[in-house]
Amino acid sequence: MAKHKYIETPEKMWELFEAYRKDVKDNPRIKVEYVGRNGEKVKTPIERPLTIEGFKTFCAYKVGDINRYWHNVEGECDEYVSIISRIREEIRAEQIDGAMVNHYNSNLTARLNGLTEKREHDHTTKGEPITGMRIINGTDA
Repeated sequence: MAKHKYIETPEKMWELFEAYRKDVKDNPRIKVEYVGRNGEKVKTPIERPLTIEGFKTFCAYKVGDINRYWHNVEGECDEYVSIISRIREEIRAEQIDGAMVNHYNSNLTARLNGLTEKREHDHTTKGEPITGMRIINGTDA
């Protein structure tokens, strides 16, 4: 038996996301620095990025845990799959755009979004056996 949905429709889920976006952008973090010869206190607002975790936490305070919508446990929230995908894409796009203009930390953004550059390093002998070792000291060169 399906549980009662406290987010009645996908449209209501989108409204929650829009409320989350507004809350994040309207409430920047404040960076406090002491500058100049006299150490004058300067407060600089820093824009906060959208995050999936932030959205889930926002929802938890507003309507409760949204993980069963997010993960569509046992297919009981099939009608939310499309809107959840759109929310994920909106968050990811905002993070990547912010990183590309150096507004957000690009390394962290890349890791969060699975965008890390992958390089293979071969630290082997490429299949060749090591048959012997010659140790060279300062006099045997």
